[in-house]
Amino acid sequence: MNYNDVYRYWLESPYISEEEKRELQAIGNNDAEIKERFIREVEFGTGGLRGVLGMGTNRINKYMVRKVTQGFADYIKAAGKDACAAGVAIAHDNRRFSVEFCKETAGVLAANGIKAYVFDSLRPTPELSFAVRELGAFGGVMITASHNPPEYNGYKIYDAQGCQLVPDVNDIVVGYIDKVSDPLAVKSLSFEEADGLIEVIDSDMDEKYYSAVMSVSINDVKKDGLKVVYSPQHGTGNVPVRTVLSRLGYNVIPVEEQCVPDTEFSKTDNPNPETDGAYTLALEYAKRRDADIVITTDPDCDRLGVAVKQNGEYLRMTGNQSAAVLLKYILSQKKEKGTLAENGIMFNTIVTSDLGDRICDSYGVAVEKTLTGFKFIGDKIYTHNAKGDTFVFGYEESYGCLIGDFVRDKDAVQASLMLCEAAAYYMEQGRTLLDVLYSLYDEYGYFLDALDNFAFKGIDGTEKIASLLTSLRNDPPAAVGTASVVEIEDYETEKMMNAGFPKSNVLKFILSDGSWVAVRPSGTEPKCKFYFSVVAENRAEAEKKLELMRKAFERN
Repeated sequence: MNYNDVYRYWLESPYISEEEKRELQAIGNNDAEIKERFIREVEFGTGGLRGVLGMGTNRINKYMVRKVTQGFADYIKAAGKDACAAGVAIAHDNRRFSVEFCKETAGVLAANGIKAYVFDSLRPTPELSFAVRELGAFGGVMITASHNPPEYNGYKIYDAQGCQLVPDVNDIVVGYIDKVSDPLAVKSLSFEEADGLIEVIDSDMDEKYYSAVMSVSINDVKKDGLKVVYSPQHGTGNVPVRTVLSRLGYNVIPVEEQCVPDTEFSKTDNPNPETDGAYTLALEYAKRRDADIVITTDPDCDRLGVAVKQNGEYLRMTGNQSAAVLLKYILSQKKEKGTLAENGIMFNTIVTSDLGDRICDSYGVAVEKTLTGFKFIGDKIYTHNAKGDTFVFGYEESYGCLIGDFVRDKDAVQASLMLCEAAAYYMEQGRTLLDVLYSLYDEYGYFLDALDNFAFKGIDGTEKIASLLTSLRNDPPAAVGTASVVEIEDYETEKMMNAGFPKSNVLKFILSDGSWVAVRPSGTEPKCKFYFSVVAENRAEAEKKLELMRKAFERN
Protein backbone atom coordinates (compact mmCIF):
# COMPACT_ATOMS: atom_id res chain seq x y z
CA MET A 1 0.00 0.00 0.00
CA ASN A 2 1.15 3.55 -0.67
CA TYR A 3 0.87 6.24 1.97
CA ASN A 4 -2.63 7.29 0.87
CA ASP A 5 -3.84 3.69 1.13
CA VAL A 6 -2.42 3.40 4.66
CA TYR A 7 -4.06 6.71 5.57
CA ARG A 8 -7.46 5.51 4.36
CA TYR A 9 -7.01 2.19 6.17
CA TRP A 10 -6.46 4.03 9.44
CA LEU A 11 -9.30 6.45 8.74
CA GLU A 12 -11.77 3.62 8.10
CA SER A 13 -10.53 1.22 10.78
CA PRO A 14 -13.02 0.17 13.48
CA TYR A 15 -10.13 0.24 15.99
CA ILE A 16 -9.70 4.02 15.63
CA SER A 17 -11.84 6.16 17.93
CA GLU A 18 -14.03 8.97 16.65
CA GLU A 19 -11.74 11.56 18.25
CA GLU A 20 -8.71 10.01 16.55
CA LYS A 21 -10.56 9.92 13.24
CA ARG A 22 -11.30 13.64 13.53
CA GLU A 23 -7.54 14.29 13.74
CA LEU A 24 -7.04 12.24 10.57
CA GLN A 25 -9.98 13.86 8.79
CA ALA A 26 -8.49 17.29 9.50
CA ILE A 27 -5.53 16.53 7.21
CA GLY A 28 -7.65 14.95 4.45
CA ASN A 29 -6.89 17.72 1.94
CA ASN A 30 -3.20 18.04 2.84
CA ASP A 31 -1.26 15.51 0.81
CA ALA A 32 2.10 16.63 2.20
CA GLU A 33 0.92 16.08 5.76
CA ILE A 34 -0.58 12.69 4.92
CA LYS A 35 2.68 11.70 3.26
CA GLU A 36 4.73 12.89 6.25
CA ARG A 37 2.58 10.88 8.66
CA PHE A 38 2.15 7.68 6.61
CA ILE A 39 5.08 7.34 4.18
CA ARG A 40 6.88 5.13 6.69
CA GLU A 41 6.72 3.86 10.25
CA VAL A 42 8.44 5.67 13.09
CA GLU A 43 11.74 3.87 13.50
CA PHE A 44 12.79 1.90 16.55
CA GLY A 45 16.44 2.89 16.42
CA THR A 46 19.52 2.47 18.59
CA GLY A 47 18.02 4.87 21.14
CA GLY A 48 14.58 3.26 21.05
CA LEU A 49 11.43 4.88 19.75
CA ARG A 50 11.20 8.66 19.79
CA GLY A 51 9.14 11.07 17.75
CA VAL A 52 6.32 13.59 17.47
CA LEU A 53 2.97 12.66 18.97
CA GLY A 54 -0.03 12.26 16.71
CA MET A 55 -1.98 9.88 14.54
CA GLY A 56 -0.11 8.03 11.80
CA THR A 57 2.51 5.35 11.33
CA ASN A 58 5.30 7.97 11.45
CA ARG A 59 4.04 9.38 14.75
CA ILE A 60 4.05 8.29 18.39
CA ASN A 61 0.59 7.08 19.41
CA LYS A 62 -0.90 4.16 21.30
CA TYR A 63 -1.06 2.00 18.19
CA MET A 64 2.63 2.32 17.40
CA VAL A 65 3.38 1.75 21.10
CA ARG A 66 1.28 -1.40 20.92
CA LYS A 67 3.15 -2.57 17.83
CA VAL A 68 6.58 -2.11 19.43
CA THR A 69 5.38 -3.81 22.61
CA GLN A 70 3.97 -6.75 20.63
CA GLY A 71 7.35 -7.18 18.95
CA PHE A 72 9.08 -7.07 22.33
CA ALA A 73 6.52 -9.57 23.66
CA ASP A 74 7.23 -11.96 20.79
CA TYR A 75 10.94 -11.70 21.58
CA ILE A 76 10.26 -12.49 25.25
CA LYS A 77 8.02 -15.44 24.39
CA ALA A 78 10.74 -16.85 22.15
CA ALA A 79 13.05 -16.78 25.19
CA GLY A 80 10.70 -19.19 27.01
CA LYS A 81 8.26 -19.50 29.91
CA ASP A 82 10.78 -18.36 32.51
CA ALA A 83 11.31 -15.10 30.61
CA CYS A 84 7.54 -14.51 30.48
CA ALA A 85 7.23 -15.20 34.20
CA ALA A 86 10.17 -12.91 35.05
CA GLY A 87 8.33 -10.17 33.21
CA VAL A 88 8.99 -6.54 32.43
CA ALA A 89 9.27 -3.47 34.67
CA ILE A 90 7.64 -0.34 33.21
CA ALA A 91 7.99 3.33 34.17
CA HIS A 92 7.03 6.65 32.65
CA ASP A 93 7.88 10.35 32.85
CA ASN A 94 5.68 13.46 32.92
CA ARG A 95 5.00 13.83 29.20
CA ARG A 96 1.80 13.90 27.20
CA PHE A 97 0.27 10.39 27.06
CA SER A 98 3.13 8.86 29.09
CA VAL A 99 0.63 7.37 31.57
CA GLU A 100 -1.51 5.99 28.74
CA PHE A 101 1.48 4.51 26.91
CA CYS A 102 2.67 2.90 30.13
CA LYS A 103 -0.72 1.22 30.58
CA GLU A 104 -0.81 0.15 26.93
CA THR A 105 2.63 -1.42 27.27
CA ALA A 106 1.51 -3.39 30.32
CA GLY A 107 -1.75 -4.34 28.59
CA VAL A 108 -0.06 -5.76 25.50
CA LEU A 109 2.42 -7.73 27.59
CA ALA A 110 -0.42 -9.13 29.70
CA ALA A 111 -2.34 -10.08 26.56
CA ASN A 112 0.69 -12.18 25.65
CA GLY A 113 0.85 -13.88 29.04
CA ILE A 114 3.85 -11.85 30.21
CA LYS A 115 4.10 -10.44 33.72
CA ALA A 116 4.22 -6.64 33.87
CA TYR A 117 5.37 -4.51 36.82
CA VAL A 118 4.16 -0.91 36.65
CA PHE A 119 5.10 2.07 38.83
CA ASP A 120 2.07 3.88 40.21
CA SER A 121 3.25 7.29 39.02
CA LEU A 122 6.15 8.97 37.26
CA ARG A 123 9.67 7.76 38.10
CA PRO A 124 13.17 8.61 36.83
CA THR A 125 14.83 6.50 34.17
CA PRO A 126 17.63 5.30 36.49
CA GLU A 127 15.09 3.94 38.97
CA LEU A 128 13.55 1.89 36.16
CA SER A 129 17.00 0.41 35.47
CA PHE A 130 17.39 -0.30 39.19
CA ALA A 131 13.94 -1.91 39.41
CA VAL A 132 14.66 -4.31 36.54
CA ARG A 133 17.65 -5.66 38.45
CA GLU A 134 15.91 -5.63 41.83
CA LEU A 135 12.87 -7.53 40.53
CA GLY A 136 14.94 -10.01 38.54
CA ALA A 137 12.84 -9.03 35.53
CA PHE A 138 13.61 -10.16 31.99
CA GLY A 139 13.63 -6.53 30.86
CA GLY A 140 12.22 -3.07 31.21
CA VAL A 141 10.45 -0.29 29.32
CA MET A 142 10.78 3.43 29.98
CA ILE A 143 8.23 5.79 28.42
CA THR A 144 10.12 9.05 27.92
CA ALA A 145 11.48 11.48 25.38
CA SER A 146 14.01 12.87 27.84
CA HIS A 147 14.38 16.64 27.28
CA ASN A 148 12.76 16.88 23.83
CA PRO A 149 10.01 19.49 23.21
CA PRO A 150 6.50 18.81 24.62
CA GLU A 151 5.15 17.38 21.36
CA TYR A 152 7.57 14.42 21.60
CA ASN A 153 7.41 11.12 23.43
CA GLY A 154 9.34 7.87 23.24
CA TYR A 155 9.90 4.29 24.35
CA LYS A 156 13.13 2.64 25.51
CA ILE A 157 13.69 -1.07 26.11
CA TYR A 158 16.05 -2.46 28.77
CA ASP A 159 17.56 -5.93 29.17
CA ALA A 160 17.79 -8.04 32.33
CA GLN A 161 20.91 -6.11 33.41
CA GLY A 162 18.93 -2.86 33.45
CA CYS A 163 20.83 -1.72 30.38
CA GLN A 164 19.36 -0.34 27.18
CA LEU A 165 19.59 -2.84 24.35
CA VAL A 166 22.96 -3.04 22.62
CA PRO A 167 22.87 -3.18 18.79
CA ASP A 168 23.01 -6.96 18.33
CA VAL A 169 20.07 -7.54 20.67
CA ASN A 170 18.27 -4.42 19.45
CA ASP A 171 18.41 -5.74 15.88
CA ILE A 172 16.79 -9.00 16.97
CA VAL A 173 13.99 -7.16 18.78
CA VAL A 174 13.48 -4.87 15.77
CA GLY A 175 13.13 -8.00 13.64
CA TYR A 176 10.22 -9.10 15.81
CA ILE A 177 8.71 -5.60 15.73
CA ASP A 178 8.89 -5.52 11.92
CA LYS A 179 6.92 -8.78 11.74
CA VAL A 180 3.92 -7.14 13.44
CA SER A 181 2.03 -6.25 10.28
CA ASP A 182 -0.92 -4.27 11.62
CA PRO A 183 -0.46 -1.99 14.64
CA LEU A 184 -4.21 -1.39 14.78
CA ALA A 185 -4.96 -5.06 15.45
CA VAL A 186 -2.63 -5.58 18.42
CA LYS A 187 -4.52 -6.68 21.52
CA SER A 188 -4.13 -4.81 24.81
CA LEU A 189 -5.77 -5.77 28.11
CA SER A 190 -6.97 -3.40 30.79
CA PHE A 191 -5.62 -3.84 34.31
CA GLU A 192 -8.92 -5.46 35.27
CA GLU A 193 -8.74 -7.93 32.38
CA ALA A 194 -5.10 -8.83 33.03
CA ASP A 195 -6.01 -11.37 35.75
CA GLY A 196 -3.02 -10.65 37.99
CA LEU A 197 -0.44 -10.34 35.20
CA ILE A 198 -0.10 -6.60 35.89
CA GLU A 199 1.34 -5.69 39.30
CA VAL A 200 1.87 -2.19 40.69
CA ILE A 201 5.34 -1.55 42.10
CA ASP A 202 4.99 -0.15 45.60
CA SER A 203 7.06 2.37 47.56
CA ASP A 204 9.42 -0.33 48.86
CA MET A 205 11.22 -0.06 45.52
CA ASP A 206 11.71 3.67 46.06
CA GLU A 207 13.22 3.07 49.48
CA LYS A 208 15.60 0.43 48.13
CA TYR A 209 16.68 2.80 45.38
CA TYR A 210 17.19 5.72 47.77
CA SER A 211 19.28 3.55 50.07
CA ALA A 212 21.43 2.41 47.16
CA VAL A 213 21.95 5.99 45.99
CA MET A 214 22.95 7.20 49.46
CA SER A 215 25.48 4.37 49.68
CA VAL A 216 27.69 6.04 47.04
CA SER A 217 28.57 8.83 49.49
CA ILE A 218 32.27 8.84 50.35
CA ASN A 219 32.69 11.53 53.03
CA ASP A 220 30.53 12.77 55.85
CA VAL A 221 31.03 16.38 54.85
CA LYS A 222 29.84 19.52 56.60
CA LYS A 223 26.63 20.34 54.75
CA ASP A 224 25.00 23.26 56.51
CA GLY A 225 27.23 25.85 54.85
CA LEU A 226 26.29 24.82 51.31
CA LYS A 227 23.20 26.33 49.68
CA VAL A 228 21.87 24.37 46.71
CA VAL A 229 19.15 25.53 44.33
CA TYR A 230 17.53 22.61 42.51
CA SER A 231 15.11 22.29 39.59
CA PRO A 232 13.69 19.03 38.21
CA GLN A 233 12.42 20.84 35.08
CA HIS A 234 8.83 19.70 35.76
CA GLY A 235 10.00 16.10 35.58
CA THR A 236 10.73 12.93 37.51
CA GLY A 237 13.69 14.10 39.60
CA ASN A 238 11.76 16.20 42.09
CA VAL A 239 10.97 13.50 44.67
CA PRO A 240 14.08 11.28 44.48
CA VAL A 241 16.69 14.05 44.31
CA ARG A 242 15.14 16.12 47.08
CA THR A 243 14.50 13.04 49.22
CA VAL A 244 18.08 11.78 49.03
CA LEU A 245 19.67 15.19 49.59
CA SER A 246 17.29 16.04 52.43
CA ARG A 247 17.92 12.75 54.24
CA LEU A 248 21.65 13.40 54.11
CA GLY A 249 21.24 16.91 55.51
CA TYR A 250 21.79 19.16 52.49
CA ASN A 251 20.19 22.61 52.36
CA VAL A 252 18.17 22.37 49.14
CA ILE A 253 16.14 25.28 47.81
CA PRO A 254 13.65 23.95 45.24
CA VAL A 255 12.54 25.99 42.24
CA GLU A 256 8.89 25.57 43.23
CA GLU A 257 7.38 26.53 39.87
CA GLN A 258 9.38 23.77 38.14
CA CYS A 259 8.70 21.07 40.75
CA VAL A 260 5.17 20.42 39.50
CA PRO A 261 4.92 17.66 36.86
CA ASP A 262 3.85 19.43 33.68
CA THR A 263 3.40 17.95 30.21
CA GLU A 264 3.99 21.38 28.64
CA PHE A 265 7.10 22.42 30.62
CA SER A 266 5.32 25.74 31.00
CA LYS A 267 7.59 27.34 33.61
CA THR A 268 10.96 26.60 32.01
CA ASP A 269 12.54 28.13 28.95
CA ASN A 270 14.05 24.76 28.04
CA PRO A 271 14.09 21.51 30.06
CA ASN A 272 17.49 20.44 28.68
CA PRO A 273 20.37 21.01 31.16
CA GLU A 274 22.68 21.50 28.18
CA THR A 275 20.96 24.83 27.37
CA ASP A 276 20.98 28.22 29.06
CA GLY A 277 17.17 28.23 29.20
CA ALA A 278 17.13 25.45 31.77
CA TYR A 279 18.78 27.76 34.33
CA THR A 280 16.84 31.02 33.90
CA LEU A 281 14.46 30.70 36.83
CA ALA A 282 16.89 28.72 38.99
CA LEU A 283 19.46 31.49 38.70
CA GLU A 284 16.88 34.02 39.87
CA TYR A 285 16.37 31.85 42.96
CA ALA A 286 20.14 31.52 43.43
CA LYS A 287 20.74 35.24 43.32
CA ARG A 288 17.94 35.98 45.79
CA ARG A 289 19.12 33.32 48.23
CA ASP A 290 22.86 33.71 47.61
CA ALA A 291 23.17 30.03 46.73
CA ASP A 292 26.54 28.39 46.14
CA ILE A 293 25.50 26.06 43.34
CA VAL A 294 22.52 25.48 41.06
CA ILE A 295 21.72 21.96 39.92
CA THR A 296 19.07 20.84 37.46
CA THR A 297 18.03 17.45 36.15
CA ASP A 298 16.31 16.79 32.84
CA PRO A 299 12.70 15.51 32.84
CA ASP A 300 13.57 11.80 33.08
CA CYS A 301 16.39 12.58 35.54
CA ASP A 302 19.30 10.86 33.89
CA ARG A 303 21.27 14.05 33.13
CA LEU A 304 22.56 16.68 35.55
CA GLY A 305 23.55 20.27 34.89
CA VAL A 306 25.29 22.63 37.32
CA ALA A 307 26.10 26.31 37.67
CA VAL A 308 28.60 27.52 40.28
CA LYS A 309 28.92 30.87 42.00
CA GLN A 310 32.38 32.16 41.21
CA ASN A 311 33.48 35.68 42.12
CA GLY A 312 29.87 36.82 42.42
CA GLU A 313 28.75 35.30 39.10
CA TYR A 314 27.03 31.99 38.30
CA LEU A 315 28.94 30.08 35.68
CA ARG A 316 27.67 26.92 34.01
CA MET A 317 29.83 23.82 33.76
CA THR A 318 29.63 21.51 30.76
CA GLY A 319 29.03 17.80 31.13
CA ASN A 320 32.70 17.14 30.43
CA GLN A 321 33.75 19.62 33.10
CA SER A 322 31.42 18.53 35.91
CA ALA A 323 32.22 14.86 35.26
CA ALA A 324 35.96 15.53 35.35
CA VAL A 325 35.60 17.26 38.73
CA LEU A 326 33.47 14.38 40.06
CA LEU A 327 35.99 11.87 38.78
CA LYS A 328 38.86 13.72 40.47
CA TYR A 329 36.91 13.88 43.73
CA ILE A 330 36.00 10.19 43.69
CA LEU A 331 39.46 8.91 42.79
CA SER A 332 41.34 11.24 45.14
CA GLN A 333 39.09 10.46 48.11
CA LYS A 334 39.10 6.73 47.55
CA LYS A 335 42.85 6.73 47.21
CA GLU A 336 43.18 8.74 50.42
CA LYS A 337 40.95 6.24 52.23
CA GLY A 338 42.69 3.23 50.70
CA THR A 339 39.50 2.06 48.97
CA LEU A 340 40.54 2.71 45.36
CA ALA A 341 40.56 -0.69 43.64
CA GLU A 342 43.80 -1.76 41.98
CA ASN A 343 41.78 -3.14 39.08
CA GLY A 344 39.56 -0.06 38.75
CA ILE A 345 38.19 0.91 35.34
CA MET A 346 36.42 4.00 34.02
CA PHE A 347 34.27 4.12 30.89
CA ASN A 348 33.49 7.07 28.66
CA THR A 349 32.67 7.56 25.01
CA ILE A 350 34.61 8.39 21.87
CA VAL A 351 33.08 11.90 21.86
CA THR A 352 33.90 12.62 25.50
CA SER A 353 36.78 14.90 26.49
CA ASP A 354 40.12 13.19 27.14
CA LEU A 355 40.59 15.15 30.38
CA GLY A 356 39.03 12.29 32.34
CA ASP A 357 41.42 9.84 30.70
CA ARG A 358 44.40 11.84 31.93
CA ILE A 359 42.98 12.00 35.45
CA CYS A 360 42.55 8.22 35.46
CA ASP A 361 46.09 7.70 34.16
CA SER A 362 47.46 9.61 37.13
CA TYR A 363 45.58 7.32 39.55
CA GLY A 364 46.38 4.06 37.79
CA VAL A 365 42.77 3.54 36.72
CA ALA A 366 42.16 1.91 33.35
CA VAL A 367 40.02 3.65 30.72
CA GLU A 368 37.91 2.08 28.01
CA LYS A 369 36.05 3.98 25.29
CA THR A 370 32.64 3.14 23.90
CA LEU A 371 30.40 4.45 21.16
CA THR A 372 27.96 7.21 22.08
CA GLY A 373 25.03 5.93 24.13
CA PHE A 374 25.09 4.91 27.77
CA LYS A 375 23.92 1.41 26.85
CA PHE A 376 27.48 0.71 25.74
CA ILE A 377 28.82 1.79 29.13
CA GLY A 378 26.19 -0.33 30.88
CA ASP A 379 27.17 -3.31 28.77
CA LYS A 380 30.89 -2.74 29.50
CA ILE A 381 30.15 -2.73 33.24
CA TYR A 382 28.55 -6.16 32.91
CA THR A 383 31.35 -7.69 30.83
CA HIS A 384 34.17 -6.20 32.91
CA ASN A 385 32.55 -7.20 36.20
CA ALA A 386 32.60 -10.74 34.85
CA LYS A 387 36.34 -10.35 34.22
CA GLY A 388 36.92 -9.20 37.80
CA ASP A 389 37.45 -5.51 37.06
CA THR A 390 35.99 -2.89 39.40
CA PHE A 391 33.83 -0.14 37.94
CA VAL A 392 34.68 3.30 39.37
CA PHE A 393 32.90 5.77 37.10
CA GLY A 394 31.20 6.17 33.73
CA TYR A 395 30.17 9.27 31.83
CA GLU A 396 29.24 10.94 28.57
CA GLU A 397 29.81 14.51 27.50
CA SER A 398 26.05 14.99 27.30
CA TYR A 399 25.69 15.60 31.06
CA GLY A 400 25.18 11.96 32.05
CA CYS A 401 27.26 9.92 34.50
CA LEU A 402 27.07 6.88 36.76
CA ILE A 403 28.78 6.25 40.09
CA GLY A 404 27.27 3.07 41.57
CA ASP A 405 26.63 0.21 39.18
CA PHE A 406 23.39 -0.93 40.83
CA VAL A 407 22.00 1.14 37.94
CA ARG A 408 23.15 0.47 34.37
CA ASP A 409 22.18 3.80 32.85
CA LYS A 410 23.19 7.35 33.59
CA ASP A 411 21.79 8.47 36.92
CA ALA A 412 21.27 12.12 37.83
CA VAL A 413 20.06 11.23 41.33
CA GLN A 414 23.46 9.71 42.12
CA ALA A 415 25.21 12.55 40.31
CA SER A 416 23.26 15.18 42.27
CA LEU A 417 24.34 13.62 45.55
CA MET A 418 27.99 13.29 44.60
CA LEU A 419 28.19 16.77 43.13
CA CYS A 420 26.74 18.31 46.30
CA GLU A 421 29.14 16.25 48.41
CA ALA A 422 32.12 17.39 46.34
CA ALA A 423 30.95 21.02 46.53
CA ALA A 424 30.63 20.80 50.33
CA TYR A 425 33.99 19.06 50.66
CA TYR A 426 35.84 21.68 48.64
CA MET A 427 33.95 24.53 50.34
CA GLU A 428 35.55 23.48 53.62
CA GLN A 429 38.88 24.08 51.87
CA GLY A 430 37.77 27.49 50.59
CA ARG A 431 37.46 26.23 47.01
CA THR A 432 34.61 26.00 44.53
CA LEU A 433 33.98 23.29 41.95
CA LEU A 434 35.33 25.68 39.33
CA ASP A 435 38.51 26.19 41.35
CA VAL A 436 38.99 22.43 41.20
CA LEU A 437 38.36 22.41 37.45
CA TYR A 438 40.95 25.14 36.88
CA SER A 439 43.48 23.19 38.93
CA LEU A 440 42.84 20.21 36.66
CA TYR A 441 43.64 22.39 33.65
CA ASP A 442 46.87 23.49 35.32
CA GLU A 443 47.82 19.86 35.91
CA TYR A 444 46.62 18.15 32.73
CA GLY A 445 46.25 20.86 30.06
CA TYR A 446 43.44 23.21 29.05
CA PHE A 447 40.52 21.33 27.49
CA LEU A 448 37.78 23.17 25.62
CA ASP A 449 34.85 21.31 24.10
CA ALA A 450 31.93 22.31 21.91
CA LEU A 451 29.02 20.64 20.18
CA ASP A 452 27.32 21.95 17.06
CA ASN A 453 23.96 20.45 16.02
CA PHE A 454 22.65 20.70 12.48
CA ALA A 455 18.96 19.79 12.13
CA PHE A 456 17.63 18.01 9.03
CA LYS A 457 13.87 17.76 9.44
CA GLY A 458 11.37 16.11 7.15
CA ILE A 459 11.23 12.74 5.43
CA ASP A 460 14.46 13.40 3.52
CA GLY A 461 16.43 14.42 6.63
CA THR A 462 18.01 11.00 7.07
CA GLU A 463 19.22 11.00 3.47
CA LYS A 464 20.79 14.44 3.87
CA ILE A 465 22.68 13.34 6.97
CA ALA A 466 23.91 10.19 5.21
CA SER A 467 25.08 12.28 2.28
CA LEU A 468 27.00 14.62 4.59
CA LEU A 469 28.88 11.70 6.20
CA THR A 470 29.59 10.18 2.78
CA SER A 471 31.07 13.47 1.63
CA LEU A 472 33.40 13.61 4.63
CA ARG A 473 34.49 10.02 4.02
CA ASN A 474 35.20 10.62 0.35
CA ASP A 475 36.86 13.99 0.80
CA PRO A 476 38.26 14.20 4.36
CA PRO A 477 40.18 17.30 5.47
CA ALA A 478 43.97 17.04 5.54
CA ALA A 479 44.13 19.70 8.24
CA VAL A 480 41.74 21.32 10.70
CA GLY A 481 42.75 24.80 11.73
CA THR A 482 46.49 24.88 12.29
CA ALA A 483 46.80 21.16 13.07
CA SER A 484 47.13 18.33 10.57
CA VAL A 485 44.85 15.30 10.60
CA VAL A 486 47.08 12.42 11.72
CA GLU A 487 44.41 9.72 11.95
CA ILE A 488 40.81 9.15 10.88
CA GLU A 489 38.75 6.71 12.93
CA ASP A 490 35.90 5.48 10.75
CA TYR A 491 33.59 3.39 12.90
CA GLU A 492 32.04 1.71 9.88
CA THR A 493 35.33 0.02 9.02
CA GLU A 494 36.55 -3.44 9.89
CA LYS A 495 39.52 -1.90 11.72
CA MET A 496 37.30 -0.25 14.33
CA MET A 497 35.06 -3.29 14.60
CA ASN A 498 38.14 -5.42 15.26
CA ALA A 499 38.99 -2.94 18.00
CA GLY A 500 35.74 -3.89 19.74
CA PHE A 501 33.36 -1.21 18.48
CA PRO A 502 30.00 -2.07 16.89
CA LYS A 503 29.66 -0.77 13.35
CA SER A 504 28.43 2.80 13.48
CA ASN A 505 28.17 5.78 11.16
CA VAL A 506 30.72 7.92 13.02
CA LEU A 507 33.90 9.68 11.91
CA LYS A 508 36.58 11.01 14.23
CA PHE A 509 39.47 13.15 13.01
CA ILE A 510 42.50 13.03 15.35
CA LEU A 511 44.75 16.07 15.07
CA SER A 512 48.49 16.46 15.52
CA ASP A 513 48.12 18.62 18.66
CA GLY A 514 45.91 16.11 20.51
CA SER A 515 42.66 17.84 19.61
CA TRP A 516 39.93 16.05 17.64
CA VAL A 517 36.64 16.45 15.79
CA ALA A 518 33.93 13.78 15.67
CA VAL A 519 30.86 13.69 13.43
CA ARG A 520 27.82 11.47 13.94
CA PRO A 521 24.08 11.44 13.32
CA SER A 522 21.92 11.67 16.43
CA GLY A 523 20.39 8.35 17.49
CA THR A 524 17.14 9.98 18.61
CA GLU A 525 16.67 13.21 16.63
CA PRO A 526 16.99 14.34 12.96
CA LYS A 527 20.34 16.00 13.61
CA CYS A 528 23.97 15.64 12.67
CA LYS A 529 26.34 16.38 15.53
CA PHE A 530 29.84 17.85 15.31
CA TYR A 531 31.92 17.41 18.47
CA PHE A 532 35.02 19.58 18.90
CA SER A 533 37.63 18.84 21.56
CA VAL A 534 40.57 21.21 21.87
CA VAL A 535 43.72 20.82 23.93
CA ALA A 536 45.85 23.91 24.48
CA GLU A 537 48.08 25.71 26.96
CA ASN A 538 45.44 28.23 28.01
CA ARG A 539 41.90 29.42 27.33
CA ALA A 540 42.79 32.10 24.79
CA GLU A 541 44.77 29.64 22.71
CA ALA A 542 42.00 27.03 23.02
CA GLU A 543 39.29 29.46 21.89
CA LYS A 544 41.36 30.46 18.87
CA LYS A 545 41.86 26.82 17.92
CA LEU A 546 38.16 26.10 18.34
CA GLU A 547 37.19 28.97 16.05
CA LEU A 548 39.50 27.66 13.34
CA MET A 549 38.22 24.11 13.77
CA ARG A 550 34.61 25.21 13.37
CA LYS A 551 35.44 27.18 10.24
CA ALA A 552 37.08 24.11 8.72
CA PHE A 553 33.70 22.34 8.80
CA GLU A 554 31.50 25.24 7.71
CA ARG A 555 31.27 23.83 4.18
CA ASN A 556 29.44 20.82 5.61
